[in-house]
Amino acid sequence: MRKTLIPALLAGALLVGCGAVPEQTAETVPTETATAVPAETTDAETTPAETSRTTASTMTTAATSATTTTAATTLPPTEAVQMACQPVLEAGTRVTVRDFVTDTNVDLAAPDSLVDTTTLGEHTVTVAWTQNGVPGETALTYLVQDTQPPVILNAGAEPYVKVGAAFDIGTLVGIGDVYDPTPTLIAEGYIDTAAPGSYPITVTAEDSSGNAVTWDLNVQVVDSVPGYAPYSPVTDFGAFAAGAGAGGRCGIDVSKWQGNIDFDAVRDAGCSFVLMRIGYGDTGGTADEWYDENMRKATAAGLDVGVYFYSTASTTEAAVAQANWIADRLGGAALQLPVAFDWESFKNFQRFGISLRQLNDIYAAFADTLAARGYETMLYGSRDYLQKAWEVEGRTVWLAHYTSQTNYAGPYRLWQACDNGRIPGISGAVDLNVLYD
Repeated sequence: MRKTLIPALLAGALLVGCGAVPEQTAETVPTETATAVPAETTDAETTPAETSRTTASTMTTAATSATTTTAATTLPPTEAVQMACQPVLEAGTRVTVRDFVTDTNVDLAAPDSLVDTTTLGEHTVTVAWTQNGVPGETALTYLVQDTQPPVILNAGAEPYVKVGAAFDIGTLVGIGDVYDPTPTLIAEGYIDTAAPGSYPITVTAEDSSGNAVTWDLNVQVVDSVPGYAPYSPVTDFGAFAAGAGAGGRCGIDVSKWQGNIDFDAVRDAGCSFVLMRIGYGDTGGTADEWYDENMRKATAAGLDVGVYFYSTASTTEAAVAQANWIADRLGGAALQLPVAFDWESFKNFQRFGISLRQLNDIYAAFADTLAARGYETMLYGSRDYLQKAWEVEGRTVWLAHYTSQTNYAGPYRLWQACDNGRIPGISGAVDLNVLYD
């Protein structure tokens, strides 16, 4: 059994199972008599309280032998503490004390504290509370179970194997699990990588608790693997602003792939802002080759600016290092848009050996570090991964969904609606975005 302590003031202590209503009350001042609180020197007696509990203080002075008594303070009565909770929690999920406690007649002292779900089995959590100003705590027991199968992050969107290459299902699909950092993949079927063709197989992803998910996949053995193709049709910035961009401010995001940019022409085309890649990396930061020039020219053109970092961090330590690298690089410069965390390596997510809970811890470490350095952050993600992998509650979101009208139901501040835009000042494709201030 693992015991978790949520700090609080200590008075009464109750140990109950979830849903139980204890008969005893928190330790309080007796109701039959008032309690005298001595001052510096006193032998004064107290007066019994007939109808309520009171507290009185006395003081005797050596010069006059007079006794001064303060006005009595009535303490409200206490009730039997009632506290019920969720008896079973799902492993790896984030559950606050507020959500864990399902019914109570006391005020929770730390309602936003997290209940431990990081290990399986029976746990005890000590919940601190106050009732009518009187502090206390109650120990509740609960069970952590893993009942959910792995999440299919990439079912095989690019199921290509080159003729003569070795077949590895882990290179074609991506899975993740909220609790288990190393779920397993099994492929069943026949594939002859020496002969081009389509080969049907069955793929199973299973976690350490035996939860599994299965799906069918047609593997394509080909002479040459197709290259990248844009998700969006070629879209003019002016048409975009009149269509998907209506109702918000329109802008772009850029990196070294856009090359030399004429930001005056970009501004004159109606662009309001630009987010530029400041760097990328897994354990530290590598500067984008065009960042300094892009920032200088975009700022000179009067555009609102923000930055993003393309991260492949797999530890919180790496995310903290990246956040500090960004803050050092910015050097206190003001940004009109948040620093975006761009983590997109879901195609073969299992290769990182982290759970989805740990991935979200990585972003939290990144955001907390930059907040301490004075910069706001936002989380970049496609609609599917925002729904499947990311915890978005309470976070500023930059949504990527390439469509004329998104059906993403969560809140978002920025929408990347096109990856194949055209705008004066840039030669070639650029991402088009809508900002909702």
